[in-house]
Amino acid sequence: MIIHNLDKTNSILNQFISEIRDINIQKDSMRFRRNIERIGEILSYELSRELHFQDQEVQTPLGVKKVPLVSDQLVLCSVLRAGLPLHQGILNYFDHIENAFISAYRLHKTPEIFEIKVEYLATPALNGKILILADPMLATGSSLVSVYDILKKIGTPSQVHLVSVIAAKEGIDYISKHFPDNTHLWVATVDDKLNSKGYIVPGLGDAGDLAFGNKL
Repeated sequence: MIIHNLDKTNSILNQFISEIRDINIQKDSMRFRRNIERIGEILSYELSRELHFQDQEVQTPLGVKKVPLVSDQLVLCSVLRAGLPLHQGILNYFDHIENAFISAYRLHKTPEIFEIKVEYLATPALNGKILILADPMLATGSSLVSVYDILKKIGTPSQVHLVSVIAAKEGIDYISKHFPDNTHLWVATVDDKLNSKGYIVPGLGDAGDLAFGNKL
C-alpha cells in the first residue's frame, strides 16, 4: 500500500484538523461538517496528481488551448453516515465522478468486541474504473475491509484510492494486508493508537454524531 500522510508537511490543512479535534469547536456541527468537507477537498487535490491525464482542446474566445484533463473513469463510494461531508468535499473537486454509497456500522457483542454490519449498497459498475473509497475515521480498518469485500462482488476496479481524515497506525497496518499492493491511502493525519474499544486516541470522537447528532 502506498501511504500519503499529509500531516508530514505543514499547511493550512492543520487548521481544519485542529478545529475538528477541538472539543469546544465541535459543538458547532455545521462548522464540523464544513471542515471535514474542506479536508476532503485538499485530499482530492493531492489524489488528483496520481490520476491519468489526456490533452483536450478548449476553444476560448480568442483561440484554442490544449489542456491536460483527467481521463480516468472514477467512482466515489462513501461509508454512511459519517462519510457524507467527506463525500461532498471530494465531489466538489471531481465534477463528473460517479457516486456509490454503502452502510457499515459496528454491531457490539461486548463493549470491546464487535462485528461490522453492511446493510445497504447503491453503486454503478466498477469494472476497470478507479474506485475512491471514503471513510473519515480509519480506526481498526475493519469497516473499510468489510466494505471492500462487498464491492469486489460487484466488479473489479483498476485501482483503489482510500481517503480518510484521521487514521490509527494499527488500522493502516490491518488494511495494508487486505487491499491490493497498488492501493493508495490518502490521510490528513495519523494517530498512534486505539483504546480498548477500538476508537482512535486522541482522535476526535464519533464523526457521525458530531456531524449529524447523536444516534440511538
